[in-house]
Amino acid sequence: MSDSPLDILIANYTDSHHARAIVQLMDEYARDPYGGGEPLSDACREQLVDKLGTFPGAFSVLAFDGSEPVGLVNCFTGFSTFACKPLVNIHDVIVTDRARGRGVCGRMLELVAREAEQRGCCKLTMEVLEKNEPAQRAYRKVGFEPYVLDENMGAAHFWQRYL
Repeated sequence: MSDSPLDILIANYTDSHHARAIVQLMDEYARDPYGGGEPLSDACREQLVDKLGTFPGAFSVLAFDGSEPVGLVNCFTGFSTFACKPLVNIHDVIVTDRARGRGVCGRMLELVAREAEQRGCCKLTMEVLEKNEPAQRAYRKVGFEPYVLDENMGAAHFWQRYL
């Protein structure tokens, strides 16, 4: 990891350097225990960037240290029915081990916020594992907090159902 300034940018899904970086970082994240501990499938490695590029409202933020990819955030535009405005859901946040502690996460999330504002969004949403305390600390530093409408009702939980 060099001491050069980081380049934080919106990914271009048709740029081969960006595409390789997205797949590399997603695979690194998938192999991590917080990402499930399994490598991306061959099909996912081959199709991910093309499918992101055609998915309505998708965008990604990349961080590079020189030519080396060190961070990725994948985002999808959704809709807040209560605010009657679009929102951005942050689906994946990846910072390589060698880049942690340099503010990469915060800088990428700030670019996500600027992009969301340009798109007329009312908020950013994300999920984070209960025991991923390093990620929670990083997210709190840039203004995220657990989703609570009413303290008496408790915090929201993220659930899923496989199809």
